[in-house]
Amino acid sequence: MEKFQITKEFSEDILSLIQERRGDELVPVLNRLHAPDIAELIEDYDLEEAVYLTSLLETPKKVEVLAELEPEARQNYLDGFNSEQIAVDFISNMDSDDAADLLNEFEPERTSEILSKMPDHAYSMSLATLLRYPEDAAGGLMASELIKVNINWDVAQCTAEIRKQAEEVSKVFTVYVVDDDDILLGIVSLKKIILAKANSRVSEIYESNFVSENVYAPGEKVASTMNKYDLVSLPIVDALGRLVGRITIDDVMDFVKEEADKDYQLLSGISENVEVSDRIWVLSRARLPWLIIGLFGGVMSSLVIGGFEGEISRNVSLAFFMPLVMAMGGNAGVQSSAIVVQGLANNTLGHITILPRLGKEFMVALINALVCASIVLIYGLVSKVGYDITIVVCISMLSAIIFASLMGSLIPIMLNTFGIDPALATGPFITTSNDLLGLFIYFFTGHAIL
Repeated sequence: MEKFQITKEFSEDILSLIQERRGDELVPVLNRLHAPDIAELIEDYDLEEAVYLTSLLETPKKVEVLAELEPEARQNYLDGFNSEQIAVDFISNMDSDDAADLLNEFEPERTSEILSKMPDHAYSMSLATLLRYPEDAAGGLMASELIKVNINWDVAQCTAEIRKQAEEVSKVFTVYVVDDDDILLGIVSLKKIILAKANSRVSEIYESNFVSENVYAPGEKVASTMNKYDLVSLPIVDALGRLVGRITIDDVMDFVKEEADKDYQLLSGISENVEVSDRIWVLSRARLPWLIIGLFGGVMSSLVIGGFEGEISRNVSLAFFMPLVMAMGGNAGVQSSAIVVQGLANNTLGHITILPRLGKEFMVALINALVCASIVLIYGLVSKVGYDITIVVCISMLSAIIFASLMGSLIPIMLNTFGIDPALATGPFITTSNDLLGLFIYFFTGHAIL
């Protein structure tokens, strides 16, 4: 399939064909476009134009386009359809995990209405079950479509069942082996099934050594497990060990991307998961809390400076190096917290206790601080700033870097211990607190020496 570059001119040409309702010319073009390209197009069109354009697509491709839309654009697009149309045209043709994600975007009343319009009652009940689980848990990420065989079957019966079940599964990665109570016992590869004799039994060729996760396992744990064991598909079981679904690598990648976006916004001082297209008040509400915290931090910094006003008036040169000490402490703290947050996210810190981690961070901070202080010392001697002021700056910066690095390592670990997202420790929180700490150390040192 040819890859298209969506340009402004191309988008305007398509829009002209839509407005003139020249579907016979649009269909060949749409058939050559990928679903993400069509999604990119209709996000720039109004509702009527978008609905007309997608009405020219076959149902599977229309569903793909819907999945590629940004959440707000998707909701705006679905405003052009009633609940029955959404149920029949979209939900019924989606994998259960994607369908559940879409239903979670509606208000509960609308979700119930859509489910009641589903032509397949069994499928609607399956979706209702998935909606009971938290969105960021294994149950909220999994799909109920999978291929399973009974351990007591022979290969011939197994092959026949696989053919039947595969009609409902878009991607076949693994065949799961269960007993009569649906308890997950193991897995069997398609290769083994193909190579085995028809009268061989599943119990003779399956592997009992497998990895699974509980339906309520956090999404982060699921992603960590799949990454650790290099899995493309992970079976999900309930409290009794019964197979209830599977999570594929594409679902995990979507989850990881969403979590990365949230963490990036948190470390940037944005308290909610927002999009560029969100309303002005929503964007403002997400940014304001950390700005207010930063404001209080600035007020506290001014109080610290005011408390040492006498020192500044007697040694005006102290004011010149305030930004340097504050910046070095803040940068060191952010670096330390970023490494710890990353380690907590991928579970590489799980076996490391706090004291060894702080000891290692102290040594790293000491080396970095000594190098930076040496550079400042050379600069102070060469530029004739003054020996006393140079010593104050060197000692203050060395102390600020060490303390900020230790705080940057300790705070994320503490937040994680109390069940708070450690990404909060990065960015404005660390920067503001370390600015205060750096200023206090700087002026206290100046007072003591000068």
